[in-house]
Amino acid sequence: MAATLERAFEVLEYVARHPQGCALSTLAAELNIPLSASHRLLADLVRCGYIRQDERSGQYVLTIKMVSVALSYLSSSGIVDVAQPLLEELATEARELVRLAVVDGDELTFVAKAQGATHGLRYDPDMGLSVALSCSAAGHAWLSTMSEDDAMALVAKKGLGKPKDFGPNAPTSIKAVMTHVKAARQRGYSMINEMFAPGMTAMAAPVLGATGAAIGVITIAGPLVRLTPQRMEALGPTLVRTAEEVSRASGASALFKKRA
Repeated sequence: MAATLERAFEVLEYVARHPQGCALSTLAAELNIPLSASHRLLADLVRCGYIRQDERSGQYVLTIKMVSVALSYLSSSGIVDVAQPLLEELATEARELVRLAVVDGDELTFVAKAQGATHGLRYDPDMGLSVALSCSAAGHAWLSTMSEDDAMALVAKKGLGKPKDFGPNAPTSIKAVMTHVKAARQRGYSMINEMFAPGMTAMAAPVLGATGAAIGVITIAGPLVRLTPQRMEALGPTLVRTAEEVSRASGASALFKKRA
């Protein structure tokens, strides 16, 4: 049992050192673990949610679960991760909810937040939720960093949000989604109005990794009565600057190196 557990951690650490993915045969050879045993260990880690297998390449990569566990520990132990101070500064200026989502394969998951609203309605949904790409500011910001074809393919794969499940302005076609994505690309950040939820607005800017690909997204969200389109435009430069600061700070962060 101890030997199996030790091997499982070896496999987990090996995959973590290869953020672009690794093949079963390569992993087995480099760790000197029989191919069949390596496959069983990977299958167990996939089943537990710590590793996933890429559908196209067949390679294995770390999932967001390990990061979530680490963030949970950091939160409970009082240690602030690299992005938190920057999120809190932005929340103080915006006076609304600020959140950070990280990229994991073809998913965006919220992992950190700072609440800047001090009165009235406080928009504060649960953390750890996967982002609906077609009708969210975070989704549009991430899609804006991709090529047109890749963005459309991902939207088609993930599907469209329905106005009855989201907001009255939720896009109902890929073409409509891409209109918002194009605007976000030109502006440098996305803006939505009653798209994800009735009466709510949001904006988001991508956090880029060393390769130029997005490793995360920072969002500001709040009620339309406060976070108006004019207010979002005024906050745009600050949001983009915060995303750039998180990107620079992440150069020394294990959290974001794994996501890059």
